[in-house]
Amino acid sequence: MEYLFNFNKIAYLKGKKPNGCILCLVRDGSEDVEKLIVHQTAHFIVSLNLYPYNPGHLIVFPRRHITDIRAYTKEEQHELDELLPTCINVLDRYGSPSAYNIGYNMGLAAGASIEHLHLHIIPRYPREIGIAELIGGSRVLVEDPKVTLVRLQEIFRSLVVEDARLGP
Repeated sequence: MEYLFNFNKIAYLKGKKPNGCILCLVRDGSEDVEKLIVHQTAHFIVSLNLYPYNPGHLIVFPRRHITDIRAYTKEEQHELDELLPTCINVLDRYGSPSAYNIGYNMGLAAGASIEHLHLHIIPRYPREIGIAELIGGSRVLVEDPKVTLVRLQEIFRSLVVEDARLGP
């Protein structure tokens, strides 16, 4: 089943916002925000992006509210350095993408719509653009994001167990 998802991000940007930082509210389990968490570590949360560019588009954000990568502690940076390849391995198992865009939009002028620092991991596929995107300003997602959420949670769980068995 194909799923047409209209990226009405302008409504999100201009609409009523919950009180507080959205990612802090996700971290705290608030009922005021959508929670799409697929994995958690001591210092980071991995979530599906609410407005994905492609299926499996992840955001990785620190539990601590910071706005600049230079604010990471050595412990956080080390954990992120280990978490990033895990996320890519999970996405490889999920959809076998042919490439990735990985990066930050640090600051509102850089395109960050959320001031809480977060890293985007976007799986990329050959020939992504279709007629619906060109004409309608929409993206065609081949899977409902709620299904993607469950699939990625399962892959993260299995990969973490597999990594623990293999050891350092």
